[in-house]
Amino acid sequence: MSDCLFCKIRDGQIPAKVVYQDDTCLAFEDINPQAPTHVLFIPRKHIATVNDITEGDEATVGHLFTAAAKLAHQRGHDANGYRVVMNTNRDAGQTVFHIHLHLLAGRPLMWPPG
Repeated sequence: MSDCLFCKIRDGQIPAKVVYQDDTCLAFEDINPQAPTHVLFIPRKHIATVNDITEGDEATVGHLFTAAAKLAHQRGHDANGYRVVMNTNRDAGQTVFHIHLHLLAGRPLMWPPG
């Protein structure tokens, strides 16, 4: 998608603080962090919302979770806990329409989130 913010970050057209990357995904610091650790994991493939995930995308989406767990472990959050969340559409808080998994950690996280 030529107008997608996250595709532009993926392609290096917009700078981001990249903290993890591999052939399937890219992860970077959120510009408006809601916790001391707030990292966004995006698939390299453009998928607009969770509603657009197909059976062929299952490995890619699962990989986002394993990559997030790996980074949480590297940063020492696995013992105390962390949250991973993916918002779908505007009412759920999705503002960029390229799926992304939020990794939040480094402080107690309340439930429900609000």
